[in-house]
Amino acid sequence: MKLQRHGAIAALAITATLAMAACGSDNTGSGDSKAAAKAPSTDCAKGSLTSQGSTAQKNAMDQWIKAYQQKCSGAQITYDGTGSGAGVQAFTSGTADFAGSDSALKDGAEQTGADKRCKGGEALDLPMVTGPIAVVYNIGDVKGLQFKPATLAKIFAGKIKTWNDPAIKADNPSAKLPSTPIQPVHRADASGTSDNFTKYLSKTAAADWTYDHAKEWKAPGGVAAKGSDGVSAKVKSTAGTIAYDEWSYATTNGLNMAKIYNGAGAYTELTAEAAGKTVDGAKVVGQGDNLKLDIDYNTKVAGAYPIVLVTYEIACSKGNAADKLPLLKSFLTYVSSDDGQAALTSQGYAPLPKSVQTKVQAAVKGLA
Repeated sequence: MKLQRHGAIAALAITATLAMAACGSDNTGSGDSKAAAKAPSTDCAKGSLTSQGSTAQKNAMDQWIKAYQQKCSGAQITYDGTGSGAGVQAFTSGTADFAGSDSALKDGAEQTGADKRCKGGEALDLPMVTGPIAVVYNIGDVKGLQFKPATLAKIFAGKIKTWNDPAIKADNPSAKLPSTPIQPVHRADASGTSDNFTKYLSKTAAADWTYDHAKEWKAPGGVAAKGSDGVSAKVKSTAGTIAYDEWSYATTNGLNMAKIYNGAGAYTELTAEAAGKTVDGAKVVGQGDNLKLDIDYNTKVAGAYPIVLVTYEIACSKGNAADKLPLLKSFLTYVSSDDGQAALTSQGYAPLPKSVQTKVQAAVKGLA
């Protein structure tokens, strides 16, 4: 199915509110009253939930938790931004009541292992927020760079070593590029952001990116940094760096963001509307309430920004602990509600398309 999205409306909302975003570290999302999420309209539940995973959604999760707990005083919810890989492991081992991941569970061992946690059910991938991935860089006064997929693949594979390489010059004929060595920055932890970025490279520049895609960084060389905040800090403080980072972190930290060449044949700036055009072409490929999405990184839609990720909450369809289930359903009902999704715009994310939001709400209602 094609996703329905009101990209222009989301773009206006995000543009109007990005300046107030209080994100960029694991602690900032809960402290800005001006960016406070609307109080949840769902019924409250008592108890406690422990969760962890994706750092890309940490700022959104902090905002959601703050809003929910302000209304529902009998609830205690924690979310640690440990990375998507660690989140999936914690969920599978039973130490997290739900997990956040920037990638859906992989068919095979990962899905099977998570399913075993869910007695009588399966582990569901529930998309909650779209988060564009920015290509960020720091080479002094040089700004306005743009890249084709093959150039990015060569940079992150270690084949292009200096900023004045002919391939970068070809993408940026008017830029004054120095001979400074390039320092590609990648995630040190298992990350869904890495998985999505390398999936993009695999789909758009297979001849130059031979490492397939994975949550663990596979290419040699480069500099590793932990978490989205670690990547942002490294690029901001170190000349010669280039990295992939979530849009919310890149914006909050004032990083230079590159235009990316898309399947329509144009270098495209990262905006909410441009990212929304790519999400419009995604398809639901999971079965039943398992709402895995397949993103077309080669989209030929004019004006589409092609590097996007969708953050999922991973939860059991059945087999949830009886003392956890009421709060799990109540909280995820709020997260997927109009109020919860509207709160994302102040954090530099984009809400779910309505058609997917409706399916997520139905899946949450059926948790047992």
